[in-house]
Amino acid sequence: MPAPQCASCHKARAALRRPRSGQALCGTCFCSAFEAEVLHTVVAGRLLPRGAVVAVGASGGKDSTVLAHVLRELAPRLGVSLQLVAVDEGIGGYRDAALAAVRRQAARWELPLTVVAYKDLFGGWTMDAVARSTAGSGRSRSCCTFCGVLRRRALEEGARLVGATHVVTGCPPAPPPDLLPISAPGHNADDMAETLLMNFLRGDAGRLARGGGLGSPGEGGALPRCRPLQLASQKEVVLYAHFRRLDYFSEECVYAPEAFRGHARHLLKLLEAARPSAVLDLVHSAERLALAPAARPPPPGACSRCGALASRALCQACALLDGLDRGRPRLAIGKGRGGRDEAGPPGSRGGSEPRSPRPSPAPRGSHQGARGACE
Repeated sequence: MPAPQCASCHKARAALRRPRSGQALCGTCFCSAFEAEVLHTVVAGRLLPRGAVVAVGASGGKDSTVLAHVLRELAPRLGVSLQLVAVDEGIGGYRDAALAAVRRQAARWELPLTVVAYKDLFGGWTMDAVARSTAGSGRSRSCCTFCGVLRRRALEEGARLVGATHVVTGCPPAPPPDLLPISAPGHNADDMAETLLMNFLRGDAGRLARGGGLGSPGEGGALPRCRPLQLASQKEVVLYAHFRRLDYFSEECVYAPEAFRGHARHLLKLLEAARPSAVLDLVHSAERLALAPAARPPPPGACSRCGALASRALCQACALLDGLDRGRPRLAIGKGRGGRDEAGPPGSRGGSEPRSPRPSPAPRGSHQGARGACE
């Protein structure tokens, strides 16, 4: 049976039916419709003002690749300039290949690229080193906890390094870093729905109430963040990448199989099979959740170590690093009774002792610069 005619241009043969609407479109019209929907999300939500310098979190994966490509197409109409910011977490056999994809994208699209590394920002810690440390505690799943928190901090530092006024990424709404969902959500609607399910299954009312909205205006000195692809399904993100022939890295992180997110993803697929609108229903429900006054968390203060917004004496990033430095990663993620203020072993930095200053990211250099420098 021949493919139907495109419902938009009425000239070409349809190449797909949109997963949610069932509309038959050719590849060109689908991509135009996808871009128009992202433009509407940005304009209607007033996410990016004209003149903004936008740091786009670039991981090399499909979501960040599609996001960067769409924003590059829309930048003249939005009146914004783009800077790609990538984070090298120090994951052997994985991150180097992903960063290679980011470098190819930056060169092809002629966009400036900055790479910041955990090793440079966090006193020599890499994710591989964190994994070795947490493995001894029997908490291998905590790798994603550490990485999500540290990645947000690294991306914020990279954005400031390039003079960005806004950050566009898949991170959740940005109150203080220690108030963000522990897992690291992605850019699209499926990822946001997974995060909502995870927080619901954990019984985390505070994070459920903070899980909605397309972004955060920023507070306490944090840069405003937004997620233009939050209403786009994962299937359509993949289809856009296919029709635009985008080059992206598709391997799963070596630590991802340990993450709790996989269970939420499986549950979401079962729900979507029974109710196709389940993903967007969950995303929109997060926008309407509200806590009773008695259940609302107290207003955040400032981290006593780095000055970032925090709901405790230390923000989550500093608390995690403090636990790693003291050889107590379980306490750093709240699994021990002593918490973050328990004294460390002899010769280690205790909870009340200031950390030594962490190295700042390297100054901007050429495209041939070393990892951790601007490229």
